[in-house]
Amino acid sequence: MAKEKQMIIGEVPVSPFSRLFSMPGLDCFNIVTIGFKNEANPSAFIEGLKNTFLNHPRFSCILERGLGEHKAKWIPTKVKVEDHVVVPDIDPTIENPDQFLEDYTSNMVFSPIDTSKPLWEIHILNMKTSDAESLLVARFHHSLGDGMSLMSLLLACSRKTSDPEALPTFAAPKKSKVTNVWWSLVARLWFIIRLMFNTFVEVFKFLLILCSVRDATTPLMEKPSATLSPNKFIHRIVSLDDVKVVKNAMNMTVNDVILGMVQAGLSRYLSQKYDSQTNWKLKNSLENISLRGVVFFNLRSNKKIEDLDKMMEKRSTSRWGNSIGYAMIPLWMRSENDIFEYIRRAKTIMDRKKLSLEPLFSYVLLKLTVEVFGFKALRTLAMRIFGRSTIILSNVAGPTEEISLFDHQISYVAASISGFPQALIVHITSYVNKAIINLGVDLDVVPDPHHLCDLMVEALQMMKLAVEENSSTDLNV
Repeated sequence: MAKEKQMIIGEVPVSPFSRLFSMPGLDCFNIVTIGFKNEANPSAFIEGLKNTFLNHPRFSCILERGLGEHKAKWIPTKVKVEDHVVVPDIDPTIENPDQFLEDYTSNMVFSPIDTSKPLWEIHILNMKTSDAESLLVARFHHSLGDGMSLMSLLLACSRKTSDPEALPTFAAPKKSKVTNVWWSLVARLWFIIRLMFNTFVEVFKFLLILCSVRDATTPLMEKPSATLSPNKFIHRIVSLDDVKVVKNAMNMTVNDVILGMVQAGLSRYLSQKYDSQTNWKLKNSLENISLRGVVFFNLRSNKKIEDLDKMMEKRSTSRWGNSIGYAMIPLWMRSENDIFEYIRRAKTIMDRKKLSLEPLFSYVLLKLTVEVFGFKALRTLAMRIFGRSTIILSNVAGPTEEISLFDHQISYVAASISGFPQALIVHITSYVNKAIINLGVDLDVVPDPHHLCDLMVEALQMMKLAVEENSSTDLNV
């Protein structure tokens, strides 16, 4: 019976998006770095992985990439966890551990992975950095799942530090209560009208962009020798409370503030690059350029922690894998005197995107393309989407309470992706009261990623300072 069960699982084909992320030229990986507040015990991790990862079929299967008419599929295999866990010998007196972590992560990303085994590996680094006492650096092939799936994996493997038997929790979204039935019907009708109108406009612009030329040449894509693939990964931790101070003062969302922060930092970065140009024509180019970013949207309707935990169960109906859509957004690249303008612009565009079906349209478009025209057409379409943009933007919300992974208390969680044909990828994760900015850059295009990250952090501090100054002014009036 067990053998028959393995045969059935093995005959399940790989989903179109999983195969897309494993095609030549678009071999993508999720990179996750977890900092701990105590020294790591490799034996505890190995034992914990045996009791969690191996319960999920996707992490105990080999990806057989189909050739020609042969479809790709997942093949069950016997997994030896020890073969997926790497514990390097690290000099405890290393001079710059933060730099070592960046170099180690970048080298790990581009090292070959053994395709005869399930496509995941975990590196345990027993060294102290400025943000953690020890670290776990993991590499998961994107065919295994998207960021939300991997966050659910982390949550399912973790427990609250305050209650070792309890699952972690997310902040539940607030729902407005409507007591008047007629007003509720009017509101729903107005919502549908706006949804249809925004969908028509945003999908039309999406298709128009696909048929147009790519973004204007900027310092983010100007060197012809660039590979346009991230080869350096850095992260910076900022206070999520600072983000919420700005959010509450402006009546925005956390995502609005973060996107505004990114736009402000990028604008200052490009402005400095243009100011260093000797050609006077290039100095004023910031006001004339048009840049676009690709934003990932989670298409799952159920986002409760209980639903995420069920993803670890073999027979769960929860959607595991790559359930993501894309939307093209224009980036506001200007030298604004009003730092809040970046947030207002971010809110305007994101409100339209969220109140449209563009992410779902992009998902369906890619799925129909592969079903009708095949995987070569799918790859061409995907490359065209990313080729019409400059930056990839993504974020994943983490737990709101301290959690522990296999009895190791977590300090922070950083994440990024590799393999996409972009010179800059900005990924934001949250953990308790921290927001972690992770940049993946092509050093040929962005040779100073730390400076770019500094400008983003400084933009957030400028926003917070402006809020405090406005509050002081209001109190004095």
